[in-house]
Amino acid sequence: MSLIKQQDRTRSQESSAAIERMYITMRHLFNRGFYKPMGVSGETLREALLILRPEIYGTIAEEKVELNGLLYVIDRLPEGIEECRYINLTSDEGYKNSHFKPIVPPKRRRNCYRIDDEQMNIEITRGRSEIYDILTHLTFLFVESHKIMKRVVINEEGHTTRDWQKLEKAVLTEEPLSQAEREIALTHTANILGRTFHEVTSIYSKFSAPNNEKRFLKLVYWLGKRAIEEIVESDKRLVTFSPVLRERLGHHIHGEVWADSIKKELDAKDLLRRPIHIISANMHSVMNTLFAPVALEKEMAKKSNLEIYETLSNASSGKLRARVEKTAQQHGMLFIPDQSGTNIDVQIFDTAKLDLKQNNFCSKTSYPEGKEPVIIVMDYAFGEQAYETMEELLKPYEDKRETVHLDVKSVSIMGKAGILEGGKGDIMIPTAHLFEGTADNYPFENQLKKEDLDGHGISVYDGAMITVLGTSLQNRDILRFFYESTWNVIGLEMEGAHYQKAIQAAAKLRGSISDSVKVRYAYYASDNPLETGSTLASGGLGTTGVKPTYLITEQILEQIFKD
Repeated sequence: MSLIKQQDRTRSQESSAAIERMYITMRHLFNRGFYKPMGVSGETLREALLILRPEIYGTIAEEKVELNGLLYVIDRLPEGIEECRYINLTSDEGYKNSHFKPIVPPKRRRNCYRIDDEQMNIEITRGRSEIYDILTHLTFLFVESHKIMKRVVINEEGHTTRDWQKLEKAVLTEEPLSQAEREIALTHTANILGRTFHEVTSIYSKFSAPNNEKRFLKLVYWLGKRAIEEIVESDKRLVTFSPVLRERLGHHIHGEVWADSIKKELDAKDLLRRPIHIISANMHSVMNTLFAPVALEKEMAKKSNLEIYETLSNASSGKLRARVEKTAQQHGMLFIPDQSGTNIDVQIFDTAKLDLKQNNFCSKTSYPEGKEPVIIVMDYAFGEQAYETMEELLKPYEDKRETVHLDVKSVSIMGKAGILEGGKGDIMIPTAHLFEGTADNYPFENQLKKEDLDGHGISVYDGAMITVLGTSLQNRDILRFFYESTWNVIGLEMEGAHYQKAIQAAAKLRGSISDSVKVRYAYYASDNPLETGSTLASGGLGTTGVKPTYLITEQILEQIFKD
């Protein structure tokens, strides 16, 4: 038994050291300005990733190509990146005013630009976490491409197998493939990938994009082709970081513009001196919770609140959503679309224009004039961006006349996280955030308690949570160590420690806001990385996330209206 524990400890220590090496290396490469992912300069990243073997990347350390991990990564990178030999990470440098059409990955809001046949530019506006995310995914992608290359190149001259030649023919043909042609191509592709015909046919449609039904075949072909060129022709792929990005990173340029636009709007609407409650959440749950009972009164009479929320979460419910949004705008909601590059939209709710009696979770029905709460809902930040945006938002507002300190009464954070005990859709209530890879820890008094959310048919857990450097880097050995140790860790996410660092600095050190500010943190489980088949790469939550989302939202609003 002690031997098994020693092995587990050694494996978790190896994994932890691998993560540390990856981040040190990525910072070094960023400062250097360029590197070749499959060359000597990228070797440390590749080796660390293969030692780590993150759950999200599945069989990265095996000879066969990882399909679910590939799908996860390709949904977060721009379409066509597999064709590019040169990948350039830039700041916001004016490409949006050019003829280049922005490419936005389905699962990551970032603007990318295909410069020519060989180059892709990726715009970085969300800080270091975004760079870590991209470099980790690219490392995985290129490791997988060399697996393909090794299975199809048969000699030093670069001659290839019959399977490869058949795949090339299917990809380069202009005409759409018939079912028979597609299945023939998938047969050869299965051999190339070391996978079964059933596995590749099952995942084929998941890769398909509008006007690009052959995307899976093209992806495999171009990954293999670029890898073959690297080995046979020594034509290495290159990742570069623009001089402007290297100069701007860490200066809070985007966060400052974002926060100023919010404060200017508050000032223009005479809301700047009112009690303010900040919520980090999605752009629908607070609006739907406050205004669906008013906008959809007839529908709500026939169905439960949860059924209505599930209906509104359905992409086909555009008309119902529009009615709720219109009602919200008629009763004090302002929408501020992001123009700063942070990709964080904002809603402002003036509760003086809201009929609180129509919401049965609101215990207070009136406030003294001028003391009605103002609720600011900000969309999700990404990793370290949480510190930048929250720090800038909590700073006093300065104009030519005076400096105004915001009367921030509470900050509430709701989001998705990985859970270490339980399953998808369960709720986590953190008592502290531990910042992975450092000795930093942030205990706090969470106004949300386990008992507040118990009794609704959803399991609720409380304890410490790890703020990780990147969800894609976690493996079971590290997570099991945290889960079984005295740290009492219940889950992992990417923003909590960054938010809390900004809140504590503003309240306890800089005096930007009151030191009695209340904080509320709650997360619902998007995955269980300790459970096979329940990682992020296994797919989304579907409607499983609707119930916990609205339970948390109602509890946050109930507490705000009690204050």
